[in-house]
Amino acid sequence: MQLGTQTASGSKSRLWTGRIVSTVAVLFLLLDGALHVMMPAQVVQAFARLGYPVSLAPTLGILEIVCVVVYVFPRTSILGAILLTGYLGGATATQVRVGSPLFAEALFPVYIGVLIWGGLCLREDQLRVLIPLRR
Repeated sequence: MQLGTQTASGSKSRLWTGRIVSTVAVLFLLLDGALHVMMPAQVVQAFARLGYPVSLAPTLGILEIVCVVVYVFPRTSILGAILLTGYLGGATATQVRVGSPLFAEALFPVYIGVLIWGGLCLREDQLRVLIPLRR
């Protein structure tokens, strides 16, 4: 079956799958951003382990939340995904720099990025035109 000939029910299920995948990523990122702003002991310990001053935690949390808000609105979702990709790339680089276990911690931001872009590709027909995946 070609992409252009999918049934309405296939489009509807793809749309809802994309919404669910995106929601999982958004909820995780909002929680993460809120924790950075609130700075519980776990965040303070993590920043010390990563070699960052804890005073940056609220700034990074607000930045993360702003990027998520940009992602959530349909008109700016692609820009939000691009901004979150940059943010998550920095998180990945930080984890690799400190020698975090690769699959358990270092690649976790990459997994979230896959959810961000995967959910968006499932929701946005225009994005699938720009990034065609062929069978």
